[in-house]
Amino acid sequence: MSQTQTKYIFVTGGVTSSLGKGIIAASLAKLLQARGYRVTIQKFDPYINVDPGTLNPYEHGECFVTDDGAETDLDLGHYERFLNVPTSQANNVTTGRVYLSVIEKERRGEFLGKTVQVVPHITNEIKDRMQLLGQSGDFDIVITEIGGTVGDIESLPYIESVRQLVWELGESNSIVIHLTLIPYLAAAGELKTKPTQHSVKTLMESGIQADILVCRTEHELSDELRQKLALFCNVKREAVIQSIDASTIYEVPNLMLEEGLDIVALKKLNLAKKAAPDLKNWNTFLHRLKNPKHTVNVGLVGKYVELQDSYKSILEAFIHAGAANQTKVNVISIHSEFVDASNVAEQLSGLDGILVAPGFGGRGIEGKIETVKYAREHHIPFFGICLGMQMAVIEYSRNVLGLTDANSTEMNEETAHPVISLMEDQKTVTEKGGTMRLGAWACDIEAGTLAATIYGKTQIEERHRHRYEYNNAYRKQLETAGLRASGVNPATGLVEIVELANHPFFIGVQYHPEYKSTVANPHPIFVSFVAAMVNSKK
Repeated sequence: MSQTQTKYIFVTGGVTSSLGKGIIAASLAKLLQARGYRVTIQKFDPYINVDPGTLNPYEHGECFVTDDGAETDLDLGHYERFLNVPTSQANNVTTGRVYLSVIEKERRGEFLGKTVQVVPHITNEIKDRMQLLGQSGDFDIVITEIGGTVGDIESLPYIESVRQLVWELGESNSIVIHLTLIPYLAAAGELKTKPTQHSVKTLMESGIQADILVCRTEHELSDELRQKLALFCNVKREAVIQSIDASTIYEVPNLMLEEGLDIVALKKLNLAKKAAPDLKNWNTFLHRLKNPKHTVNVGLVGKYVELQDSYKSILEAFIHAGAANQTKVNVISIHSEFVDASNVAEQLSGLDGILVAPGFGGRGIEGKIETVKYAREHHIPFFGICLGMQMAVIEYSRNVLGLTDANSTEMNEETAHPVISLMEDQKTVTEKGGTMRLGAWACDIEAGTLAATIYGKTQIEERHRHRYEYNNAYRKQLETAGLRASGVNPATGLVEIVELANHPFFIGVQYHPEYKSTVANPHPIFVSFVAAMVNSKK
């Protein structure tokens, strides 16, 4: 069996979904990184979509976008926020992408006429992708999160691939962490281990022995219960790790440090402990987060507010920016579909700032436009992202320029004043998946503007996900009337940022700054927006 310089950690889940495999993976990665190891995390999703780009946010939460233009699972956002290291196309793999690749190889004749099967062809493809980042030479440890739960039909090829890879990599080169739930039965007044035992048994039936058990629980695990789990799940007592509910996901690395998860993992991988984890900056952030000096209420006006994960990166960016300002940011979700001219004042009352969120399609658009108008006229700090920026342009065109039927061609193809229109290179696009303007693009910021003050520089790169754009045919009119285009893509002339002077804070951006906000580097627009809310409230 081969030896390898890169070590591999596989994270599987059992009992139920949504236990937090991504947070555990990110927390372990943070601890290993803080000990001096080069770490990355990847997510393997068992759904057959090629990527989550065409999934409704209600189905799968937000779609996270990387610098290289990959539309990925929202867990990659957690990886970046914890590690402050960009992810890429290689960090997220789906069953759809695996099968598509194998079928394309079969069509090219690469299998020499062999019958293409799940084993070995699909599992070989999965294994190749699991090792891709490790073979780059950039990482000491690669953590792979397997989506879904053990026993799911769609997860079986991934579990089999992990089984084979653990064997192929050899002793001390890989470990399997299994995350399960220890439910508390109120009627009996006790925690129950049987679901975890069954989950581990299912994993063993697939040929995999868990090296570490991470147990999600609402109550402390007793020594007796830990000993029982170790005995019946065939793991060392030290490898039974408690993951108790925390007030914020950013506490989890410290909780895992207390439990010794990183030490157990390093021991099993035959790696040196190196120095104790350097979490000074992390804990400074946590202290500021838990000890705010101010409180602000911001309205998040969007179309998918029923599901918090639809705007996950925005919510996390407010946490980072809040800590930077030592301010507790209460995010009030407001459904734009239920906002109109008759109730906008009531819907937005008590807010210190308003963010109009990204989205697609015509539903709830007029409510967003009314929201922008109210924020502009009442001097409430305003921040528009992607569609939110486009709504600011439409609102200004209608109510200041007097172009009453101004609109986006996304909502009305026949509008007389298409102030937002389909990008030229999108007009011949017929397929929906992976065809938007995606990934990091440059933006030149005009000196002396609010945007230049926020960033402290005049050249930036930000991540995008859109098909429609500011129509430059109306730029002169809009700027003459006061809506300044302060940021422009140098290659295409696409307007990236609009802002208003003589307003406490009014900015709209075509890109998605929330994707680049991390604990170590809160995004400057969010930081400035929160500061503006604090100042406005004073």
